[in-house]
Amino acid sequence: MHKTRSFRKIGLSAVYLALFALGLSANAAIAQSTGSVKGKVRSPRGDAVSGVSVTARRDSSDVKSVRSGNKGDFVMSGLEPGIYDFVFDAAGYNSAIRYKIEVRPGKTVDLGDKLVLVVDRGTLVIVQGSVFNKIGTSVTGAKVSIEKINSDGSTTDLPSVFTNMYGEFVFRQPAGHAKFRITAKYKDVSASKEIEVDSAAIYRLAISLNIDK
Repeated sequence: MHKTRSFRKIGLSAVYLALFALGLSANAAIAQSTGSVKGKVRSPRGDAVSGVSVTARRDSSDVKSVRSGNKGDFVMSGLEPGIYDFVFDAAGYNSAIRYKIEVRPGKTVDLGDKLVLVVDRGTLVIVQGSVFNKIGTSVTGAKVSIEKINSDGSTTDLPSVFTNMYGEFVFRQPAGHAKFRITAKYKDVSASKEIEVDSAAIYRLAISLNIDK
Protein backbone atom coordinates (compact mmCIF):
# COMPACT_ATOMS: atom_id res chain seq x y z
CA MET A 1 0.00 0.00 0.00
CA HIS A 2 2.73 2.46 0.95
CA LYS A 3 4.76 1.42 -2.10
CA THR A 4 1.82 2.16 -4.42
CA ARG A 5 1.43 5.65 -2.97
CA SER A 6 5.18 6.23 -3.33
CA PHE A 7 5.09 5.13 -6.97
CA ARG A 8 2.11 7.45 -7.60
CA LYS A 9 3.99 10.37 -6.04
CA ILE A 10 7.06 9.59 -8.13
CA GLY A 11 4.91 9.30 -11.24
CA LEU A 12 3.20 12.64 -10.64
CA SER A 13 6.53 14.32 -9.95
CA ALA A 14 7.90 12.98 -13.21
CA VAL A 15 4.87 14.28 -15.09
CA TYR A 16 5.25 17.76 -13.51
CA LEU A 17 8.94 17.82 -14.35
CA ALA A 18 8.21 16.80 -17.92
CA LEU A 19 5.57 19.53 -18.30
CA PHE A 20 7.93 22.09 -16.78
CA ALA A 21 10.68 21.06 -19.19
CA LEU A 22 8.24 21.33 -22.11
CA GLY A 23 7.29 24.81 -20.93
CA LEU A 24 10.93 25.87 -20.77
CA SER A 25 11.54 24.44 -24.23
CA ALA A 26 8.52 26.29 -25.61
CA ASN A 27 9.65 29.57 -24.05
CA ALA A 28 13.15 29.08 -25.41
CA ALA A 29 11.74 28.39 -28.87
CA ILE A 30 9.61 31.55 -28.72
CA ALA A 31 12.60 33.60 -27.56
CA GLN A 32 14.65 32.28 -30.49
CA SER A 33 11.91 33.03 -33.04
CA THR A 34 11.09 36.55 -31.79
CA GLY A 35 13.16 39.63 -31.08
CA SER A 36 13.42 42.41 -28.50
CA VAL A 37 14.02 46.14 -28.34
CA LYS A 38 15.46 48.17 -25.47
CA GLY A 39 16.43 51.76 -24.80
CA LYS A 40 16.40 54.68 -22.38
CA VAL A 41 14.29 57.85 -22.60
CA ARG A 42 15.64 61.22 -21.47
CA SER A 43 14.56 64.84 -21.29
CA PRO A 44 16.49 67.59 -23.15
CA ARG A 45 18.45 68.19 -19.92
CA GLY A 46 19.51 64.54 -19.83
CA ASP A 47 17.20 63.47 -16.99
CA ALA A 48 15.53 60.06 -17.19
CA VAL A 49 11.83 60.17 -18.10
CA SER A 50 9.75 57.48 -16.39
CA GLY A 51 6.27 56.31 -17.33
CA VAL A 52 6.78 56.86 -21.05
CA SER A 53 4.45 54.76 -23.21
CA VAL A 54 6.56 52.97 -25.84
CA THR A 55 4.48 51.42 -28.62
CA ALA A 56 5.67 49.13 -31.42
CA ARG A 57 3.77 49.90 -34.63
CA ARG A 58 3.84 47.70 -37.71
CA ASP A 59 1.94 48.34 -40.95
CA SER A 60 0.03 51.19 -39.23
CA SER A 61 -1.16 48.84 -36.44
CA ASP A 62 -0.08 49.02 -32.79
CA VAL A 63 1.41 45.66 -31.87
CA LYS A 64 2.67 46.00 -28.30
CA SER A 65 3.27 48.65 -25.62
CA VAL A 66 5.43 48.95 -22.50
CA ARG A 67 6.30 51.80 -20.13
CA SER A 68 9.71 53.10 -19.18
CA GLY A 69 10.89 52.52 -15.61
CA ASN A 70 12.14 54.94 -12.96
CA LYS A 71 15.46 55.32 -14.77
CA GLY A 72 13.81 55.87 -18.14
CA ASP A 73 14.76 52.43 -19.41
CA PHE A 74 12.46 49.95 -21.17
CA VAL A 75 12.59 46.49 -22.72
CA MET A 76 10.02 45.14 -25.18
CA SER A 77 10.29 41.44 -25.98
CA GLY A 78 8.26 38.91 -27.97
CA LEU A 79 8.21 40.88 -31.24
CA GLU A 80 7.84 39.00 -34.48
CA PRO A 81 10.69 39.66 -36.93
CA GLY A 82 10.07 42.62 -39.19
CA ILE A 83 10.26 46.39 -39.57
CA TYR A 84 8.66 48.53 -36.84
CA ASP A 85 8.12 52.15 -35.95
CA PHE A 86 8.37 52.96 -32.22
CA VAL A 87 6.17 55.70 -30.78
CA PHE A 88 7.03 57.48 -27.51
CA ASP A 89 4.32 59.32 -25.54
CA ALA A 90 4.52 61.01 -22.12
CA ALA A 91 2.52 63.72 -20.36
CA GLY A 92 4.13 67.14 -20.75
CA TYR A 93 6.24 66.09 -23.76
CA ASN A 94 5.76 66.05 -27.51
CA SER A 95 5.33 62.60 -29.04
CA ALA A 96 8.35 61.14 -30.80
CA ILE A 97 8.80 58.33 -33.33
CA ARG A 98 11.77 56.17 -34.32
CA TYR A 99 11.12 54.88 -37.82
CA LYS A 100 12.03 51.65 -39.59
CA ILE A 101 13.71 49.66 -36.83
CA GLU A 102 14.42 46.08 -37.91
CA VAL A 103 13.71 43.35 -35.36
CA ARG A 104 15.47 40.02 -35.92
CA PRO A 105 14.79 36.63 -34.33
CA GLY A 106 16.77 35.94 -31.17
CA LYS A 107 18.29 39.44 -31.18
CA THR A 108 17.84 42.57 -29.05
CA VAL A 109 17.95 45.93 -30.80
CA ASP A 110 19.46 48.64 -28.59
CA LEU A 111 17.98 52.05 -29.40
CA GLY A 112 20.53 53.66 -27.07
CA ASP A 113 20.26 55.88 -24.03
CA LYS A 114 19.67 59.18 -25.85
CA LEU A 115 16.03 58.94 -26.88
CA VAL A 116 15.15 62.56 -26.12
CA LEU A 117 11.59 63.80 -25.65
CA VAL A 118 11.06 67.52 -26.21
CA VAL A 119 9.00 69.42 -23.64
CA ASP A 120 5.50 70.34 -24.86
CA ARG A 121 5.34 74.05 -24.14
CA GLY A 122 1.58 74.00 -24.51
CA THR A 123 1.30 72.18 -21.16
CA LEU A 124 3.68 74.36 -19.13
CA VAL A 125 3.97 77.71 -17.40
CA ILE A 126 7.21 79.25 -18.70
CA VAL A 127 8.66 82.25 -16.90
CA GLN A 128 11.29 84.18 -18.84
CA GLY A 129 13.08 86.96 -17.00
CA SER A 130 15.90 89.46 -17.37
CA VAL A 131 18.17 91.08 -14.77
CA PHE A 132 19.59 94.56 -15.32
CA ASN A 133 21.79 96.97 -13.36
CA LYS A 134 20.65 100.52 -12.55
CA ILE A 135 21.76 101.88 -15.92
CA GLY A 136 19.93 99.15 -17.85
CA THR A 137 22.83 96.88 -18.72
CA SER A 138 22.32 93.10 -18.54
CA VAL A 139 23.79 91.33 -15.50
CA THR A 140 25.51 88.05 -16.32
CA GLY A 141 25.86 85.31 -13.68
CA ALA A 142 23.28 86.64 -11.23
CA LYS A 143 21.78 83.96 -9.01
CA VAL A 144 18.01 83.71 -9.34
CA SER A 145 16.18 82.05 -6.43
CA ILE A 146 12.58 80.96 -6.96
CA GLU A 147 9.96 80.46 -4.25
CA LYS A 148 6.44 79.19 -4.77
CA ILE A 149 4.06 81.05 -2.46
CA ASN A 150 1.47 78.61 -1.11
CA SER A 151 -2.14 79.49 -0.29
CA ASP A 152 -1.39 79.58 3.46
CA GLY A 153 1.45 82.07 2.97
CA SER A 154 4.24 79.53 3.36
CA THR A 155 6.82 79.13 0.61
CA THR A 156 8.39 76.22 -1.22
CA ASP A 157 11.90 76.63 -2.62
CA LEU A 158 12.41 75.63 -6.25
CA PRO A 159 15.80 74.99 -7.89
CA SER A 160 17.84 78.16 -8.43
CA VAL A 161 19.11 79.26 -11.83
CA PHE A 162 21.70 81.78 -13.09
CA THR A 163 21.38 84.44 -15.73
CA ASN A 164 23.15 83.79 -19.03
CA MET A 165 25.48 86.14 -20.89
CA TYR A 166 22.47 88.24 -21.88
CA GLY A 167 21.20 88.56 -18.32
CA GLU A 168 18.29 86.21 -19.03
CA PHE A 169 16.88 83.25 -17.12
CA VAL A 170 13.97 80.85 -17.53
CA PHE A 171 12.12 78.28 -15.43
CA ARG A 172 9.19 76.00 -16.15
CA GLN A 173 6.32 74.67 -14.05
CA PRO A 174 3.21 72.56 -14.72
CA ALA A 175 0.19 74.54 -15.90
CA GLY A 176 -2.15 75.84 -13.21
CA HIS A 177 -2.70 78.79 -10.91
CA ALA A 178 0.37 79.63 -8.83
CA LYS A 179 2.27 82.56 -7.34
CA PHE A 180 6.06 82.87 -7.33
CA ARG A 181 8.61 85.15 -5.72
CA ILE A 182 11.75 85.57 -7.82
CA THR A 183 14.87 87.01 -6.20
CA ALA A 184 17.93 88.01 -8.23
CA LYS A 185 21.23 88.43 -6.41
CA TYR A 186 24.60 89.60 -7.69
CA LYS A 187 27.42 89.86 -5.19
CA ASP A 188 25.74 91.40 -2.09
CA VAL A 189 22.90 93.18 -3.90
CA SER A 190 19.48 91.57 -4.37
CA ALA A 191 15.96 92.47 -5.48
CA SER A 192 12.71 90.53 -5.70
CA LYS A 193 9.52 90.48 -7.72
CA GLU A 194 6.37 88.40 -7.46
CA ILE A 195 4.46 86.99 -10.38
CA GLU A 196 1.10 85.23 -10.54
CA VAL A 197 0.31 82.73 -13.29
CA ASP A 198 -2.89 81.01 -14.31
CA SER A 199 -2.60 78.80 -17.37
CA ALA A 200 -0.01 77.42 -19.74
CA ALA A 201 1.72 80.40 -21.34
CA ILE A 202 4.97 82.37 -21.43
CA TYR A 203 5.26 85.01 -18.69
CA ARG A 204 7.96 87.70 -18.70
CA LEU A 205 9.41 89.94 -16.01
CA ALA A 206 12.47 92.14 -15.42
CA ILE A 207 14.39 92.72 -12.19
CA SER A 208 16.66 95.72 -11.66
CA LEU A 209 19.60 95.60 -9.24
CA ASN A 210 21.06 98.72 -7.67
CA ILE A 211 24.57 98.15 -8.97
CA ASP A 212 26.73 100.00 -11.48
CA LYS A 213 27.87 96.97 -13.41
